[in-house]
Amino acid sequence: MATYFRMPGVSADSDEAVLESWTVEQGATVSSGQPIASVETEKAVVEVEADVDAIVHTLLVDNGATVPVGDPIAILLGVDEPPSAAEKLLSDLGRGGGDGAGAASAPDADPDGASGAVSHAVPDVEVTGDEKALEEAVRSVPEEAGPPSTPPPTAPASGARIDVGAGAAGSNGSAGSDGSTGGRQFSSPSARRVARELGVDISSLTGSGPKGRVVRDDVLRAAEAGPAQPAEAPAAPAAVAAPAESRQAAPAQAGPTQAAPARATGADTVPEGWTAVPHNRIRKIIAARLQESKQTAPHFYLRRSARVDALLALRAQLNASGRARISVNDLIVRAAALGLQDVPEMNVIWTEDAVLTPPTVDVAVAVASEKGLVTPVLRDVPSLSLSALSARIKDAVARADAGKLGRDDLEGGTLTISNLGMYGIEEFDAILNPPQAGILAVGAAVRKPVVGEGDRLEVASVLSLVLSVDHRPVDGTIGARWLARLTELLEDPMQIVV
Repeated sequence: MATYFRMPGVSADSDEAVLESWTVEQGATVSSGQPIASVETEKAVVEVEADVDAIVHTLLVDNGATVPVGDPIAILLGVDEPPSAAEKLLSDLGRGGGDGAGAASAPDADPDGASGAVSHAVPDVEVTGDEKALEEAVRSVPEEAGPPSTPPPTAPASGARIDVGAGAAGSNGSAGSDGSTGGRQFSSPSARRVARELGVDISSLTGSGPKGRVVRDDVLRAAEAGPAQPAEAPAAPAAVAAPAESRQAAPAQAGPTQAAPARATGADTVPEGWTAVPHNRIRKIIAARLQESKQTAPHFYLRRSARVDALLALRAQLNASGRARISVNDLIVRAAALGLQDVPEMNVIWTEDAVLTPPTVDVAVAVASEKGLVTPVLRDVPSLSLSALSARIKDAVARADAGKLGRDDLEGGTLTISNLGMYGIEEFDAILNPPQAGILAVGAAVRKPVVGEGDRLEVASVLSLVLSVDHRPVDGTIGARWLARLTELLEDPMQIVV
């Protein structure tokens, strides 16, 4: 039967995504599992596939459009269905009367096609329940009522009540006589969340989403531009205890900055002679997520060094066999997973309601792909042989570069391995990838003088390890036990392969 093909939830914490490009045309026949479109998520560009054999009747969304998760982006027909079977679905979207051959357009396009058409407001309602359920409830209002929004906390006396907890929705309110939205600022849940985190007044923004809806990118652009300043902002009052010469010195220090020539480029101001490279969506999301991690997850850091001469010798022996090319990183990933298996208190994630322990040991690997920084997750690592693990990591890196990581590749895991040793970095501190409990920063193996048995001075290959830990689910002693076990495995590497 004719069905909507909806924007999938390709990332657990995303409620919208960008349709980067279609890989099929209207009228094409597709098979189950065949890629239909490329979707840009918070972490990568991934392909979405058809789940049934079908004919692509209508493409509802243009390339580059930002679409809420769950909204229709195409209409699919059964292989033996006539085109008329899609007319009801088109009519429900306000696009009835067509044959699906027209150009793709947003599903919430004005059905009247009049540039001066007046939109209607969402009826006034009283809100109870959580925000996610509210969003779903408001989306159930007919298209004539306008895009989803956050209604005011109370309704007028004549307004009906929406009990989100019970899943009921309804109202008897009406739009204003001029059809306006009554001053409401429509915005997506992710936009409101990021606005709260970055301190942006969302009511002051002009939305770039459907029907002026404020989306996450609008908030990020506003945060990057900084707060607007009045033309002649008064100087901040000096502290009472500050000496007079300090108060007089402040304008002189600010002078060169104010005098620097600049030219405007959109919301930003670029100094003369500088080059501006606009942020792409993934770069913005990476920035927002890392800032969120530092603000919400209380990091603490544990440092340790491991002598890895035996590890490097074992790697050379394994590679000499010619069966598989094993990297130092492969050995570290497997050792980290075995450590999580031996110290299960470290194999956890934090949620607002509970500390969760997964049934398997899944480890993520940070990959600086051509599409941006991503962390594909390797499942049940202790069950894999070294050669199988190495093949999985190579495959994940290749698919990350090609933008073909799926939702399952990017979700889960309790620990990430971030290795910069190949760039000669000896030590660094990594930022947690929420909601994971830890991230291990691995440096280069460096030849250093060390004190050996009998207090003899020796030269050894030393690997620097820095574990960043979320203190909410994991205490310092647990992190220390896991790092000690990892060091033991790296210094006695036969435990890794047997």
